[in-house]
Amino acid sequence: MQTPITMTSLLSILEKLRIRKQDNEFKMTPEGFTAGKGKVYQAEELKIIKTYRFEGDESSPSDSSIIYLIEANDGLIGYSLDAYGVYSNHDEEDGYDEFIRKLSMEERDEQQIFGEGDLKPADIHQ
Repeated sequence: MQTPITMTSLLSILEKLRIRKQDNEFKMTPEGFTAGKGKVYQAEELKIIKTYRFEGDESSPSDSSIIYLIEANDGLIGYSLDAYGVYSNHDEEDGYDEFIRKLSMEERDEQQIFGEGDLKPADIHQ
């Protein structure tokens, strides 16, 4: 039996997505979210399947961030990354917060998203 991989950092989550070729970054445009594949998605075409929050320490509150794992209605899986509150990096993107709130939630566990034990710890750093 393999030991499950504990995902404790933002980088480890992004690396798992990269390994599974699901490292599509959803970005806000005036038309909706796009993952750079030539398609723009509206809120009703997307759902958040997992949310991870990372807390910065008191000396570095700008390290507080959130990553949303998102699945599109056509099966594309990717992510959107944001910082909390005043440290949000989407200030220039009109409507990001409003758009993300419109997405439906279908919280899945990591095994449903990343598969059951099919990645070994050595795979993460290759």
